Amino acid sequence: MASKNHVLVTGGAGFIGSHLVERLLADGCRVTVLDDCSTGREDNLQRVRDHALLKFRRGKVSDCSELADMVESCDFIFHLAAAVGVELVVHSPIRTIHTNLKETESILETASRFRVPVLLTSTSEVYGKSQKDAFDEEDDLLIGPPHLGRWSYACSKLMDEFLALAYSREKGLPVTVVRLFNTVGPRQSGNYGMVLPRFISAAQKGEPLRIHGDGKQTRCFCFVADTVEALTRLQHANSARGEVFNVGSTEQISIQELAERVIRITGSSSTLQFVPYDQAYATGFQDMLRRRPITEKLARHTGFRAATPLDEIIRLTSAATVPW
Repeated sequence: MASKNHVLVTGGAGFIGSHLVERLLADGCRVTVLDDCSTGREDNLQRVRDHALLKFRRGKVSDCSELADMVESCDFIFHLAAAVGVELVVHSPIRTIHTNLKETESILETASRFRVPVLLTSTSEVYGKSQKDAFDEEDDLLIGPPHLGRWSYACSKLMDEFLALAYSREKGLPVTVVRLFNTVGPRQSGNYGMVLPRFISAAQKGEPLRIHGDGKQTRCFCFVADTVEALTRLQHANSARGEVFNVGSTEQISIQELAERVIRITGSSSTLQFVPYDQAYATGFQDMLRRRPITEKLARHTGFRAATPLDEIIRLTSAATVPW
């Protein structure tokens, strides 16, 4: 749906953010991107870099001297700026916690001053060690102990959610919280542990596909265009304010099966290599056995369900992947 709104996208040079920016520009929005490019890249915006309705500002949300002016002049904020990826979380827990808490606090406080609606992207990681077959937004959450840094990301994003909903209740800030489940697609980097681009890159080079653990853990992979569609629909859904939504695919697959499917679809001669968690990360690393969303709430509020089949996702992603 066409819109002349002015939208601020923090983290807009990242994988998901850049696809969202392209969609918003195509919808006729004026878009300001604020990104320090710590995990994102300006090149992700190459296709729209010269667009007349796009303004790019490089920097951290919490350090941006122009933040108040940016927020006051916009009609909606997508807050995607965050530390991402298991490897970054495990090896840089201080950076993870500071980035997720400080940037979110800054954007919520400023948005509250001018009552600008915010969509906050959270993560399926907040469901923690739950053993349920599928996760609902109303479920209790089970996070691992603090001496395992792997859970710092989940805790910091969960605190973001608590803070956002506190601003909604106490300050009347229109806030929507979205828990993203394994979004994948072109431009996603494997540098921070993202599994599908790692597998595709290895398959394209004929190298072994390294599977962490026994490969029986399952995930649901959502194509980035479907994620962006859900985000833009939630932007326009007034009934979504003050609510939490799962966004993802419900098509489940084990990591071993994913690796085998990548090899088949890319026509690769690669083999599988199983790597114990304590070699891939650190002693005591804990993983989630399954991560499947229940998306009925999203469908009720927006009429949308992710629909791109996994084989098509792999084909589209591998066609655009450049091995690093």
